[in-house]
Amino acid sequence: MDGGVWRSPVAHTPGGRGVVGSNPTTPTILIIFNICPNLPELPRRLLPATRYMICMTERRAKSVEYWLLFMLFLVAAMIVVGGATRLTNSGLSITEWAPIRGALPPLSTEAWVAEFEKYKLIPEFEAEHPGMDLAGFKYIYFWEWGHRQLGRFIGLAYTLPLFAFLFRGKLARGHRLKFFGVALLIGLQGAVGWWMVHSGLQDGMTSVSQYRLATHLGIAFIILGALFWLYKRQVSGWKRTEYMLGRRRTLLLAGLVYLQIIGGAFMAGTHSGRTYNEWPLMDGDFVPEGYAIQSPFWRNTFENTAAIQFNHRTLAYILLIVAVWVGWSMRKSRMMKSALTMFFVLLVWQVGLGIWTLLSVAPLNLSLLHQFSSILVFLAVLGVVWRSRDVVK
Repeated sequence: MDGGVWRSPVAHTPGGRGVVGSNPTTPTILIIFNICPNLPELPRRLLPATRYMICMTERRAKSVEYWLLFMLFLVAAMIVVGGATRLTNSGLSITEWAPIRGALPPLSTEAWVAEFEKYKLIPEFEAEHPGMDLAGFKYIYFWEWGHRQLGRFIGLAYTLPLFAFLFRGKLARGHRLKFFGVALLIGLQGAVGWWMVHSGLQDGMTSVSQYRLATHLGIAFIILGALFWLYKRQVSGWKRTEYMLGRRRTLLLAGLVYLQIIGGAFMAGTHSGRTYNEWPLMDGDFVPEGYAIQSPFWRNTFENTAAIQFNHRTLAYILLIVAVWVGWSMRKSRMMKSALTMFFVLLVWQVGLGIWTLLSVAPLNLSLLHQFSSILVFLAVLGVVWRSRDVVK
């Protein structure tokens, strides 16, 4: 210290050599916050040099933000490709789990014929594609192979930069386990994917279990949400903020959106979107006649197409009502206005698109657009939750 003022560790080195044009008595704390305005308050017991090194680590972490954005894009693409794989009945075209050997598709006519013969042995072939030729098999094979290949790429695109950033000190201290948690989720998702496919290869099964399909999609959106949250935390400099405005309301909204996405998985897994193709009634009734046809009653929620579709419709109405209520309750907050408006516009679009898809008997293009829009709605509601962190009543 010199006169009660810290000398800058950059502008003034221990050997007395300063940087040309610098002020050797500039307080380090000013340098730190000029470079890193979003840096949270650092403990005073830290030496100036240590504080500066922490600041520079935060400053260099822009590459981490770009990486997280890229991963968000990849996971969103994976969800859409997974939806296409399911909707084209391609998910069971590869009947083996070969993480290394399966990275390459068949490279000869004999290899293609061998794969096709394996597919002919499972129940789905006779139920869904009895007249399929080799060219048709290649079409569904490449959907599933592309889905798995994208999964391999996501695993590498996340883990390799993760260790590179760790060794270079670009990951914020105290938050590194969060990044590794996402890596574990990505690995788990690969295992769950095969667990799901394996269910459709069993005797008597002509498609994958809708329970396992919903689990697979649910984990995908958890990974997407975790990446989004890591990105927002990274951009904000990992500052600590209490949830102040409408915490429970925004979390309720996000929970309902996630629940509706899981309901969509059961819609796809049971082909419920190809029944009751009218709106607003279902076979002339608000509650379809076959809603509680199965016993015990809880099975209707997951296995009865009438109940699955009715629940999906009803939850969409509830979401609209809750969204209006949350928006009205926060109408005086200017900071929440843009996030809530974006979410509400996307939600209304998604509900309208869902009705259009239903009336059109769930064609592939509308179904995929509906699934892609669910990603936008999910990220938008997370944006609402995030924005509520920085708003005080």
